[in-house]
This record gives sequence, C-alpha cells and structure tokens, in this order.
Amino acid sequence: MIVRPHYLDLLKTYRDVPLVKILAGIRRCGKSTILDMLQDDLIKSGVPADHIINMRYTSEDFDDGMTDKDMYNGIKEKMTDGERYYLLLDEVQEITGWEKAVNSLLENANTDIYVTGSNSKLMSSELSTYLTGRYISIPVFTLSFAEYMDFKKASGRAPKELLTEYIRMGGFPIIALSNFDEGAAYQIVEGIYSSVITSDITKRHNITNFDLFNRVVKYIVENVGKTFSANAIVKFLKSEGRSLSVESVYNYLEWLEKAFVIYRCQRYDLQGKSILKTQEKFYLADASLKYCMMGFNPKSVAAMLENIVYFELRRKGYKVYIGKNETKEIDFVAVRRDERIYVQVCRNLPEKSDREVANLLEIKDHYPKYVVTLDALAAGNINGVKIVHLADFLFAENY
Repeated sequence: MIVRPHYLDLLKTYRDVPLVKILAGIRRCGKSTILDMLQDDLIKSGVPADHIINMRYTSEDFDDGMTDKDMYNGIKEKMTDGERYYLLLDEVQEITGWEKAVNSLLENANTDIYVTGSNSKLMSSELSTYLTGRYISIPVFTLSFAEYMDFKKASGRAPKELLTEYIRMGGFPIIALSNFDEGAAYQIVEGIYSSVITSDITKRHNITNFDLFNRVVKYIVENVGKTFSANAIVKFLKSEGRSLSVESVYNYLEWLEKAFVIYRCQRYDLQGKSILKTQEKFYLADASLKYCMMGFNPKSVAAMLENIVYFELRRKGYKVYIGKNETKEIDFVAVRRDERIYVQVCRNLPEKSDREVANLLEIKDHYPKYVVTLDALAAGNINGVKIVHLADFLFAENY
C-alpha cells in the first residue's frame, strides 16, 4: 500500500476532534485505501487493533435491507468496554438512514468516526438534520502528479515522461499501480465510469432515456474548460433533433456533481467582487474520463491541462473560480483564507503569450499571477507575471 500523506496528515489534524470526518469522492479514487492507511497509523500510534472497527458496507455481507438500527447495533456489539473506539465506515451511503446511526454513535459512545462515500446519498439533506455542525467534509480526488510520481517511483522513469503519461492516463490509483497500455487503462476507467452512472445516477434517479442522458454527458465532456449554460445544452440538443427541458439538464448536472463525476467552477466578477450564477465551467473528476469516452486527441490536451491545474488548486485547499475582469477572462482565481492567486493555463506560451500575460497584468492588485504552460523554454518572469512549467506548478508546496 502506497501512503498518500496529504490525506493522512489531514486526518491526523482532526483525530479525536468530536466531528464526523466524511471522505467524499468518485468511486475508485482511493477512499477505502485512505481508511486502511488511517488504521495502520492508529495502530502505530498505540491504539489497540480491537478498538478500531473497520466496516465496509459494499460487502456482500450486507443486503439492501440493512437499516440504520442494524448498522448501529452491529457496531455497538463490537464495542466491549468504555474505552475510545475508532470507527472507519466505508461507503456508508449504502445504508438508508446512516446519518442517524452515526449521530447516535457520536453522541452515546466514546468514538472517533470516519466515513467514506461516493454518491449523492452521502450528501443528502439528512446530514443537516442529524449532523448539523458536527461533521467535516474532506474531498478526495484522484492522484495528484506528486502522488503519481510516488506510485511510479520504482519504475525509475524520468519526471517528464511520467508527466506525459499522467496527462494521458489520469490519476486513478488502479491505473498508476500497474503498467497498463493506453487502451487497457481507458477500458478500466470506462468500467469505473459505467459503475458510477449505473449505480449512482440512472438507477437512483430512474433515468429512462439513457441515450439522451449520455448525450448530455458527452456535451459536458466535449466542453470541459469552456463556459456554457443549461440553455446552451438544450439548444444544442434541439439542433440534433432532440428535446430536453432546461430543468432536466439542471437535474442531470446536479446528479453528475453529486456522484463526483464533474465539479462546478463558478465565475467571479473581479470588478463587482461577486460570484456570478451564469456561464459556469465544469471539470471532470479525472482527465482519463474524457479520453475513455472520446479517445485521446492531442487537440484536447489544452483543456485537460486546465482540468489538472483546477484540481491541484483544490487539493491545496483553494476555493477556485473563473475570473471575469470586464470583458477579459482569467482561467482561475484561487482563494485560500486571506491568500489569492491568479492563474492562466496554456499548452505553449509563444503562440499566445501576449493575451495570457496581458489579461493578468490588467488586474491591478499585488497578488501573485501565474501562467502555467507545458512550454519547457518559457519559464521566467514577464512584468511580474511568473511563467511556470506545469510540472513545477504541480510540485510546488506553496505559490
């Protein structure tokens, strides 16, 4: 098992804090392994193994009829004394009413609780009913490039080669742990995507026109890194002779978000200092999701570089927006407490460096400004705008 220190350090920060720690992300992004890492770390720190209760609710041992009471009683049976127990509960959303069970265990037992989940039931309105102010949500993403390098350490391959592979193959741990060729990797990712769509969306929401739903997904995938609206999707479908309401499109987008397939990035008006509700962008949980559906196309790399940078900023704890500065667009405005950075992303700098840099220079404040590129020769500084190679940006601890 290869440790992902970012998540382990985060969980250590919240250890024994009386909050339910909820690890949420797309299927197969590594949540279960993070719980295993946590278990190992707890044992190393002196917690007796019999005081760590690790339950996996995806197991065939649990049928669909399991209730929150069954869940509660099953865990309580394993708690044989009044000492502290560490509860590691995997894919809890499979149990109807899990929030009630977890809340009771938090209130009525000496526990420190960690749960994982990968679909909308995890983030249902019940959370606000039973766990108001008593949980912390920790997003789990697929591997960062630094983590990907750790997974590939034994290969002895150069960072440049691994970066190219990371851009093309994505960061699902199952891919990084093996040496699949591109075709096999995309086939595995397609299987992950299909299980998400089947289990977490179409069955749960009774989607009957699967073909139309898939066309909406394809539109989103084709337009990663571009602003669009639900109305734009409806108009596009109409041009293909298909009919779908704006409300249905909103539902599809919401369900894809709640299954952690896509992430919404809102626009931020730098002049009015307000978040805009129109013309958002959506990014895919992993670049490989695009390639498994559409095939790899070098022309799509620029948009997927943006996708990679978006998630790197999210991993580092930034809230990320698209910047609107009058008529100009900034790829990312990233905010973390009182910090802020501006980021433009482009594949090769020389062909459009004037536009990328000029857009940043028009922002009249002193926060750091970056152009992130794959152009190996472009590193430097233009009037205070830092030009950074993608690998250096992904490896940087702070900006």
